[in-house]
Amino acid sequence: MSEYRAPTDDMLFVLEHIADLSELASREGYEHADLETVEGVLDEAARFMEEQLAPLNRKGDEEGVVVENGQIFHPDGFADAYERFVEAGWNGIALDEGHGGGGMPWCVGLAVQEMMTAANMAFSLCPLLTQGAIDAISHHAGETLQEIYLPRMISGEWSGTMNLTEPHAGSDVGALTTKATPGEEGTWLISGTKIFITYGEHELSENIIHLVLARTPDAPPGTKGISLFIVPKFLVNEDGSLGERNDLRVVSSEHKIGIHASPTCVMSYGDEGGAIGWMVGEENSGMRAMFTMMNNARLSVGLQGLSLTDRSYQQARQYSIDRKQGKAIGSELTAGESSPIADHADVRRMLMTMRANAEAMRCVMYANAASIDFANSASDASERDYWDALTALLTPISKGWGTDLGVEMTSLGVQTHGGMGYVEETGAAQHWRDVRIAPIYEGTNGIQAADLVFRKLPLGGGQVIEKLVLDMVNLAEDLTKDERLISIGRALDEGTQKLREAALWLGSRLAAEPNDAAAGSTPFMRLAGVVIGGYYLARSAQIAQELLDGGKGNTDFLSDKIATALFYAEQIMPTVSGLVPAITQGAERLFAIPNERL
Repeated sequence: MSEYRAPTDDMLFVLEHIADLSELASREGYEHADLETVEGVLDEAARFMEEQLAPLNRKGDEEGVVVENGQIFHPDGFADAYERFVEAGWNGIALDEGHGGGGMPWCVGLAVQEMMTAANMAFSLCPLLTQGAIDAISHHAGETLQEIYLPRMISGEWSGTMNLTEPHAGSDVGALTTKATPGEEGTWLISGTKIFITYGEHELSENIIHLVLARTPDAPPGTKGISLFIVPKFLVNEDGSLGERNDLRVVSSEHKIGIHASPTCVMSYGDEGGAIGWMVGEENSGMRAMFTMMNNARLSVGLQGLSLTDRSYQQARQYSIDRKQGKAIGSELTAGESSPIADHADVRRMLMTMRANAEAMRCVMYANAASIDFANSASDASERDYWDALTALLTPISKGWGTDLGVEMTSLGVQTHGGMGYVEETGAAQHWRDVRIAPIYEGTNGIQAADLVFRKLPLGGGQVIEKLVLDMVNLAEDLTKDERLISIGRALDEGTQKLREAALWLGSRLAAEPNDAAAGSTPFMRLAGVVIGGYYLARSAQIAQELLDGGKGNTDFLSDKIATALFYAEQIMPTVSGLVPAITQGAERLFAIPNERL
């Protein structure tokens, strides 16, 4: 298995030219996020993730976690690495300075998170869930609860979880039955069972702060009757020290396809009378807080598709250079010599497909994160509304398109290794197995696609996506004036037309034939991801060409950036034309065969 190396040069390029880091650094609260400082942060993060987390990735996959006497333990090295992770401050790099965080823009935090996830996805899930819990507490809990929990969660001394799913409910959160009854002094007693709780029990942090969805007495049915509660593993004394163990326990940890070192727990609350919890926000408002957690997590889960694609690409690239087999067309090898398989056209096609998609995903996801930063630092309500709407539009694309691609690209990584990719010896299969959960996490990708079509396309009467389309049209027009980039401009123009055509058709079906819109939602999510990813790569190529023309920057890096964008435009963008008929076909064929004959 090849070593992981964080692609900091590309990360910085995207932060500077796509996420517009310089503009962010001019805004109040982000003054410390200048490019030079961020470069130093990313270099240090890369060193930590490469040296501390990446070497544990294979060990975690092979050994997994162990459940003993109601406790869960990781393989040797994980606890020490987590302690160093906390001490270095990486858990809170982009979190609130007022509670001890680093206060960096979220786009910078996402870059650090990309490295962590690529280095060791199983490890990364603990900080990811903590981050979602922090976001929910920050936005919805009262000041007292924030003061008790946020500082130590932001530092990473305490971790967090999301407890949504129940055995009978799945993605139908409104069907949950976990109960909350009034306790003493404003507390609540929680009882019920939750499943698929990532890092529900472990030994890495001192305390685990569970955010649990439950129903209070006489709550209305469905999602309108759900409340959210903080339920700590250990109760917290008035002086901040840890007190008694709460009435909750891990029942088991699931045996999974991948991420073996990430415990996926069945949790039981209230076996001895009720786990003590504190309500977050108002009664029956748990869904609002839940969506705060999930929207935060959805971008991070989308990032898993990018991170594992890049890790798989790095390994496949190195293997294809080292592995020699056959003679490439046009080679001048003597008898008995073989070419590196990277010289064969189909292997090169796979490698370029992985590389181009990784760069497209990085652009979309960093732009998504930057839109959150621009919304948070907006000077007026209208600007904030614009950035909030763009965030809402990009998030299901980042999550759905990004994780679908992650599975496909890591599969290409296995294919590049040939037969050696299908055995565990090379480690190529681990990336594929680990990322396979990502299209399921935080709302399956079918839910992401439905959210995109039914909720996000109509935002602002369709003006949000129309504004993005207009930006694409203008860029395409500019690029077609440059002979060196004309094929990128033409591909972007064609893709933008298809995106608009499909979006208008779906919009016309939302009210009249909603099932037709539902049927076309998944291929539309793919189309939107491909085209928007192509748009950001087109911008990258334009900027790279301008820098080359001005004699600035690393010539090889910028030339490769343009070559990757050209490959994407000529090999990947044309696929969107084939998606439009599937999007606009309607639902009739999906339901032509009755259930009993399926």
